[in-house]
Amino acid sequence: MTTNQISRRDFVGDVAATGMAFTIVPRHVLGGPGYRAPSDSLNIACIGVGGRGQADLRGVSGENIYALCDVDSRALGAASNRHTSAKRYKDFRVMLEREGDNIDAVTVATPDHTHTVAAMMAMKMGKHVYCEKPLARTIYEVQQLTEAARKYGVATQMGNQGHAGEGTRQIREWVEAGAIGTVREIQYWTNRPIWPQAIERPLESYHVPAYLDWDLWLGPAAARPYNPAYAPFRWRGWWDFGSGALGDIACHSMDAAFWALDLGHPSRVEPEFTALFEESAPAVSRISYDFPARGGRQAIKVVWRDGNLSPARPEEIGDERRWPIESSGQMWVGDDGKLFAGIYGENPRLLDAERDKDIKANPPAEKYPRTEGVYAEWIDACKGGQPAGSNFAGHSGPLTEMVLLGNLAVRTGRVLELTDGRITNTVVPEEYIKPSYREGWSL
Repeated sequence: MTTNQISRRDFVGDVAATGMAFTIVPRHVLGGPGYRAPSDSLNIACIGVGGRGQADLRGVSGENIYALCDVDSRALGAASNRHTSAKRYKDFRVMLEREGDNIDAVTVATPDHTHTVAAMMAMKMGKHVYCEKPLARTIYEVQQLTEAARKYGVATQMGNQGHAGEGTRQIREWVEAGAIGTVREIQYWTNRPIWPQAIERPLESYHVPAYLDWDLWLGPAAARPYNPAYAPFRWRGWWDFGSGALGDIACHSMDAAFWALDLGHPSRVEPEFTALFEESAPAVSRISYDFPARGGRQAIKVVWRDGNLSPARPEEIGDERRWPIESSGQMWVGDDGKLFAGIYGENPRLLDAERDKDIKANPPAEKYPRTEGVYAEWIDACKGGQPAGSNFAGHSGPLTEMVLLGNLAVRTGRVLELTDGRITNTVVPEEYIKPSYREGWSL
């Protein structure tokens, strides 16, 4: 006799083809209260398990962690110690090719420049994808992921966790209830970058650490010698690998306004500080976005600041009170008041103390359903539930594309005029929008 192995996918497909119908008694019935059947769990592979990837791994650990992948053997080893039965890989391409039939979904928590190749390969294989923010490093890559999510019909979610939070829903409910009148302007600020920016490419020579596969870390990016100026954490400030403070934070902080006010595409983006170095983002920046009137709302100006810049002290904040309230935050300015919240939309408050006290004592009716969080939303969507709130096609793709227009303005040093999302007044270098990939890496 010979024994033929059959994958789970092939088995399900063969059964469906025969038209057979049968009933499975749920395992939790046989196992008693609290028992969770293996068939109720997703097999998840985690690509990038250090840094932010640690939080993503914890967030989905209620499912079956089937495989772990990281180019840093230290991060991979630490994750493997917590998930001892998970298979280990350092190249996600090899992992997906070998384990594809056994994987249902993947998380992607690599540096920005590898988001797209990892997420795209997984979606093409029919895998659900959770990808950290920003969704991608360039606008072209964002558009490709957005279109792929529609094409392949998989459940997607970007890791801007505030979108699933209570605060973001409160902000929308308060604004729609007229708590600050008509919104005219939103101010954002952050203490990022907390890594070096506005620097030249380093010239020193270093040996690659034994724990790091530098070629795989580079992935689709152009080859360059290893330097600790890039990895493990400082990559965010380099245009080849990251998207600066704006890419790091704005997908969090601008999210509530993009959703609540249906911002869509700006008509104008103006950089007030520009990049002084070709390869790295500026140490500080201030960028103004103008959004035209849309639907039932008025035109809105959005101002972004990083590098510890902050807006002027509002009149509601007396000299005896700290300003800014927090090192990173957002302030919504309306005809009839101002609203402050953290970068995730958390802890919203009206700057007028008496009105803040009143709205918290008598809040408007809840209009937007609360969720169990960004991971629970995605896992439910993977299992056939409603699309996750920050899914690629419906929300996070357009949000990220809007955010990244600010980086184009900063890098070119030009005011961008736009019509329906298309830049109409200047030509932006192609590589700023659509990157070239090294051989062996493609979409």
